[in-house]
Amino acid sequence: MLKLCCVAAVGPAEPSLAFPLRRRSVPAAFRSSVVNLSSSASAAAASVSATAAAPAAAEERKLGERMRHGRLVEDGFSYKESFVVRCYEVGINKTATVETIANLLQEVGCNHAQSVGFSTDGFATTTTMRKLHLIWVTSRMHIEIYKYPAWGDVVEIETWCQSEGRIGTRRDWIMKDLATGSVIGRATSKWVMMNQDTRKLQRVSDEVREEYLVFCPRTPRFAFPEEDNNSLKKISKLEDPAEHLRVGLVPRRADLDMNQHVNNVTYLDRVLESYMPQEIIDTHELQIITLDYRRECQHDDLVDWVTSLELEGAEEELHPYITNGSATGKRNMNAKCHFLHLLRLSDTGLEINRGRTEWRKLIR
Repeated sequence: MLKLCCVAAVGPAEPSLAFPLRRRSVPAAFRSSVVNLSSSASAAAASVSATAAAPAAAEERKLGERMRHGRLVEDGFSYKESFVVRCYEVGINKTATVETIANLLQEVGCNHAQSVGFSTDGFATTTTMRKLHLIWVTSRMHIEIYKYPAWGDVVEIETWCQSEGRIGTRRDWIMKDLATGSVIGRATSKWVMMNQDTRKLQRVSDEVREEYLVFCPRTPRFAFPEEDNNSLKKISKLEDPAEHLRVGLVPRRADLDMNQHVNNVTYLDRVLESYMPQEIIDTHELQIITLDYRRECQHDDLVDWVTSLELEGAEEELHPYITNGSATGKRNMNAKCHFLHLLRLSDTGLEINRGRTEWRKLIR
């Protein structure tokens, strides 16, 4: 239920000398005084270095904040930031990829946390969390995209977080086209705490809650306010045999984030590019994606990716992608298609991630 995600100290080598040096004996008292002076000097230098580093780090942070096009809203309980869609963030249709959008959501969430004073060493860790070696990890991510922004478009993303009690926190986003003011996407996520050393989940303590609740809306606010919305739907378990299967894959080092496990955005990339039928990729675009993270995936894990068409309810009504009762019939590609996705450990079969996607026909 989690999102996916030591260097040995080596001393300097002894210098190679062409001619051995004659060593002179040094009185013990003198050696002791030299060691004491050296220790005092090192301590003093370290203290000066730390003192100098603090203002430098603060200045770097202020500079970063000035360079961003982001700000806290008037009530201080949410954060807005604007982005220009760059050429390397779009795909063949000249519109932003879903990976770009997911990365922007993550970026604005982290910038929001930094703007209110949370640590830059991790994803919005509080003072108490850092003392106890605790980190936030994603347990669920749900994204809906109504219109993909094009190259050069300016999007504004608003985000805020709120408590989920002892379980964790929730973060929501609303994405708008800044030129028209229209809402082009919404997202929500749930986060839980994990001990960075033991890699085990931990309930949120009162002390941690008090540290972030002061920055949360006083009344609950949801990106998906309606009761019957897709973000609440349970993802069905994907059973074998699957239509599309890739086995024995190893995550790349580039997939890891600062929490030392596979970043949640990486899952979107794998689901959309490598494990979907090409005929869907060519003719449809992603409208909705929901991912449930059940355990973390690390660099040395062997994993299997599984994808199948979702078959629930009335197949012809809900899933026009399939044939109309004929094994040789042509698939209807003119409506929405739903797929289930699963990432599991190759050796044990344990679930790492469970997902569901909904695709709409491309309008060219």
